[in-house]
Amino acid sequence: MKERCTAILLAAGIGRRMRGVKSDVAKQYMPILGRPIIWYTLRIFEKSPIIDDIILVVGRGELEYARENIVDKYAFHKVDRLIEGGRERYLSVKKALRLIEEDDLTRSNKDGYIFIHDGVRPFVTEKLIEETYQAAWEEGASCAAVPVKDTIKKVGKRDIIEKTLDRSVLYAAQTPQVFFTPMIIEAYKMLEERKEELEERGIAITDDAMVVESMLGRPVRLVTAYEENMKITTPVDLEVAKVLAEERYKSYV
Repeated sequence: MKERCTAILLAAGIGRRMRGVKSDVAKQYMPILGRPIIWYTLRIFEKSPIIDDIILVVGRGELEYARENIVDKYAFHKVDRLIEGGRERYLSVKKALRLIEEDDLTRSNKDGYIFIHDGVRPFVTEKLIEETYQAAWEEGASCAAVPVKDTIKKVGKRDIIEKTLDRSVLYAAQTPQVFFTPMIIEAYKMLEERKEELEERGIAITDDAMVVESMLGRPVRLVTAYEENMKITTPVDLEVAKVLAEERYKSYV
């Protein structure tokens, strides 16, 4: 029997690396085939039978825009809460988790599972959602990832190569990342308590799986994904995304 699943979709970025692209809106609202990028992401989570509700996290001052031009316009009924994010990614996740912890959703998800996904990864599939859920159900936590293709060098002072890493055991993390609800809430509480210490030690927490790994010492099951599950970050990414959307979703727009 499936547990309750809430998706936290992060769409609060400002697109600092999208220089050169003329747009009056943030990258998540930029159009591909006439629909905003975030539409493609929301559509998959809306369709998935695994997902019960969605918390959509948007940038400061974007609540009204996102509600009118995304949620209401396209009738995304699973969006239970629309909130503003924080200055950093982890703060946006923390705000969404607080809603769940405080039972501030239409239905409680204190003992279910939380999906955390980048709003600008529009080519996630229902199959990947199902596979990451299954892995999290078995292990407690899961992370979509792809094998590294390039040879990776570890570099030291003066940009001198110190070591060539074994790429056969290296993966690039993606989203969705899925967690048993009490686990991710506990991990974020510990992160808040230790944030200052980690900063002093120069340790940067870059994704949610790392929060669970670092704070709780719990294993995270890797789920092999695919390169098309890309995060649209640069102008080149945007052009690639347009080609992918043309191939996959033309019939929907």
